[in-house]
Amino acid sequence: METYFEKERKYLYEKAMEVVNAGEMLKAYRKGEKYEVTMEEEYNREFFDLVEKVNLSLMEDKDNFYGYFLFQMEKVIRFDMTSATSVSFKGAKYVIYFNPIIFLELNIKQMETTIKHEILHIVSQHLVRGKDLKDKYTTLAINMAMDVVVNQYLNYLPPYAITLEYINVKYDLKLEPYKTFEYYLEKIQTELELQEEDDEGEEIDSNENVAVEFDIEKTHDSWDESDEIDEKTLKEFTEKIADNSQKGSIPNYLEGMIKSLKSIKGELPWNLYVKKLMGTVEANKKKTITRRNRRQPNRLDLRGELRGHKAEIAVAIDISGSISDEEFKQAIKEVLSIVKNYNQEITIIECDKEIRRTYKVKSVKDVKDRIATGGGTEFSPVFQYANNKKLNLLVYFTDGKGEERLKVVPRGYNILWVISGRGDKLSVLKPYGAVKKLSKVEVKEEIIDMSDTRIDGYSMNNQQPML
Repeated sequence: METYFEKERKYLYEKAMEVVNAGEMLKAYRKGEKYEVTMEEEYNREFFDLVEKVNLSLMEDKDNFYGYFLFQMEKVIRFDMTSATSVSFKGAKYVIYFNPIIFLELNIKQMETTIKHEILHIVSQHLVRGKDLKDKYTTLAINMAMDVVVNQYLNYLPPYAITLEYINVKYDLKLEPYKTFEYYLEKIQTELELQEEDDEGEEIDSNENVAVEFDIEKTHDSWDESDEIDEKTLKEFTEKIADNSQKGSIPNYLEGMIKSLKSIKGELPWNLYVKKLMGTVEANKKKTITRRNRRQPNRLDLRGELRGHKAEIAVAIDISGSISDEEFKQAIKEVLSIVKNYNQEITIIECDKEIRRTYKVKSVKDVKDRIATGGGTEFSPVFQYANNKKLNLLVYFTDGKGEERLKVVPRGYNILWVISGRGDKLSVLKPYGAVKKLSKVEVKEEIIDMSDTRIDGYSMNNQQPML
């Protein structure tokens, strides 16, 4: 027997479609015309009465965190979104938007899930992360990677949800579950670039004012409408609303996310900082008329680009015993993954008190076992070596313990210090570059220490949900 909630949902959906008049809207869309949608106040009241029922259901659930979080958000109807829900930060509060056309097609469990989905984006600071990464990654890759991360923690997903299984099938990948946002973003972006074509998907019948179908490339557009606010203030506000939402026990994965949120220092993790630095050394490009512009291949008036500059990158590793083999192998693997699409040459420098060995690498297979040494650490020999080379970037992995002052002044290249998981801080008082922390990695033994997982705040932690 149909419940009162189901009857109300169908009534509101049919009334919305009647007002929107999809046929007229599609005609306007094809003509490139706007189609304004206005709803009576009575409809808005009835719609939010239904949303309130969903909110109460969330509060009664064992994961009542989401219900209390939603209770503190402003709720707004808008028809121009290509998703059931979306969020932004306006007027010192989080706003959650609902597109009735898409939202009312869901059952109550799916409605709860799409609300949880938005809250997980907020707690994960994806609104900030997405904005920071737009210059380096496509909107499609960012949106898909973020959705893959949060959707792994949710049940009763809408049929169109972007899941790990969907990505693996669509792009013929073998992405692993419960990895970091950065892991998915790099893999998806690389696949999109390799295909060298836009995601074709299904045609979306929508215009500037009305959307009736899901479109992953536009689902987070409302994030760009958020008020300008510094990251530290937004983080503190999010912490406060998250604290106010904890009225009982919360799932382990959510507890880990909130812990990560509170540990955020408002800066890029080391691997994304490398990506950012690589963008600065790829400035020298030359035009070619023999290659079409990749983003606009039909524009014959636009010339393509060939990289005319080979980036010289040095990766220095402190071999005095302060960094584990697991940490270094994982780190160099990430560096190689980041720079693989650039015209580059990488040199590995092994050093303790002096440089013991240098060699070139093109892939992880070229990385040699480190020379065994038990000596102390001095950083200056590496910079003496670098000053005599035409480097663009030096990445130095160390536990941070060495001289307080370099004996030579670095010249003409970017520097990134990466402090190992066992290290605390860099001893050099004037580092001449950025200093980042290396995420800890598991050692070879089959022992998992959940306190040793990534907690840099930009991922959901590598924890599977414990139901």
